[in-house]
Amino acid sequence: MPPGPIDDLIQSERLPDAYRATVDTYYAPLSRDVAALRRRLERGLVLGICGAQGSGKSTTALFLKALLEDQGLRVAIISLDDVYLTHDARQHLAATVHPLLQTRGVPGTHDVDLGVDTMTRLIHAGAGDRTPLPRFDKAQDTQMPRNQWPVFEGPADVVIFEGWCVGARPQSDQALATPINALERDEDADGRWRGYVNGKLAQDYGRLFGLIDMLVFLRAPSFECVYDWRKKQERKLADKVRHTGGSRIMTDAELKRFIMHYERLTRHILNTMPGYADVVFTLDEGQDIKSI
Repeated sequence: MPPGPIDDLIQSERLPDAYRATVDTYYAPLSRDVAALRRRLERGLVLGICGAQGSGKSTTALFLKALLEDQGLRVAIISLDDVYLTHDARQHLAATVHPLLQTRGVPGTHDVDLGVDTMTRLIHAGAGDRTPLPRFDKAQDTQMPRNQWPVFEGPADVVIFEGWCVGARPQSDQALATPINALERDEDADGRWRGYVNGKLAQDYGRLFGLIDMLVFLRAPSFECVYDWRKKQERKLADKVRHTGGSRIMTDAELKRFIMHYERLTRHILNTMPGYADVVFTLDEGQDIKSI
């Protein structure tokens, strides 16, 4: 790809100039593999990108989109975050299933049907079809009004589907038995919450992740790094809030509890996904790709 568009994207994402080497070494070859696979299919291709919080999923998706479009492909990006259930829907789950389901993020807190329908429409669309792309307003904790969703016109050659647990597989009942942190020990002593999450992963999310044709995993060095990366994100948000105003940031104690919601599945993904993902980018502690 000519230097201009990629260099412009590096600048707009506030990445160092050296990030160009990451694009050339890792993303460009992957984009060519994706394009080759798309040519062998008779429909659009779904490219899944999985990575823990702070691993660079959104950045990876943006650069792959630019590289694929340069090869003449039409690309849509969907984030798992954009198919969250609304606050009211999660409150209902909290009241009827388990209080921990009020916190969005884990399997069981997304509108799986919306995700399946959107991606299916994108890859099978006709030339004149228009597919609204879901958008979730995290500040308001609800979906944006549908008339404000962007619209993708015609079929997508590639749908990039990114999210922290995209492509994850369920755990065994034996693995669920023992709490792994204070949140599970104190607030899910009987295992109902983690059992519900795992059941949703095995059933509903199987339909969603079953649409993936190629799975890319951004592998963090450890769960401890994930916590540090998320803490760094919170500090950046704190700086932004001080300058512009906005939502209250989490204290260290609140952040630690928040991350505990994701610890079990994050550790499970780190342990298992390298064995079945099509591409694994191994990250270092500085969040840079060090090998493929």
